Amino acid sequence: MDLTTLFRKIESIGIKARHRFKIFVLIAFPVFLMVFLFTSCTDSKDDGPVRVAVFKAEKGVSKRSSENLVAILGEAGSDKIEVSRITSEEIRAGKLADVDVLVHPGGSGGGQGKDLAEEGRDAVREFLREGGGYLGICAGAYLATNEYPWSLNLIDAKVVDRMHWARGHGPLVIEFSPEGAEFFNYDQSEMMIEYWQGPLLARREWDDPEVPDYESLAVFATEIAEKGAPEGIMVGNSAIVRSEYGDGRVLCSSPHPENTEGLGYMVVMAVEWLAGKR
Repeated sequence: MDLTTLFRKIESIGIKARHRFKIFVLIAFPVFLMVFLFTSCTDSKDDGPVRVAVFKAEKGVSKRSSENLVAILGEAGSDKIEVSRITSEEIRAGKLADVDVLVHPGGSGGGQGKDLAEEGRDAVREFLREGGGYLGICAGAYLATNEYPWSLNLIDAKVVDRMHWARGHGPLVIEFSPEGAEFFNYDQSEMMIEYWQGPLLARREWDDPEVPDYESLAVFATEIAEKGAPEGIMVGNSAIVRSEYGDGRVLCSSPHPENTEGLGYMVVMAVEWLAGKR
């Protein structure tokens, strides 16, 4: 082979290589661009404040619980949490699309569930399936169970001693699981917290395959047994639980951290977890 033929072969190989590189760039560049844009959008969303909506209704919502929740979340700072209120009518109209975490405060679980109506309850479940977060406190915890006709069916939990739900109120002690203490960054196993006739949550003897099981983060370590409620029932039942529902997260607390001095941080930590921030 003479030098002229050799140079032509080398040139031919170079032309083919350049051609293949151009094809690679034409194919790969749009893919890299899409990945970059998606990553940028995701990062900007993660860096933004958590959009929290506290449920509002004429009946069934405790004014004290609701106002304390709004105040605690507002004090976290607008760069961290953006708090608003939301009604059943707005939920049925699709306004949960603008929310990251829905909070159902104390009051009446039945009152809130009935105010939502079936259409509103379906909307909440769809919100969770698509990645939303749900925080239920006291009445909101009753609402999250699959115990009543007006329930949201977010956690597979029965309510122990339903007959004596109005068992009184006052401070009591809860005991954290190791995971619960870590979750709330609490360095002790027990905590004093306000209780106001919240549900005593327990697992069912027969699992409901359509409703997610829960993880217990804390149980009742002492009890309140007034108004004819029998003693020896509360202790050992779940007080704070969490679970996943579809792509979303659920956290329920029977007692009231928002109404207990010094425990408002638990609400903020719960909201951050529900929004996937921790």
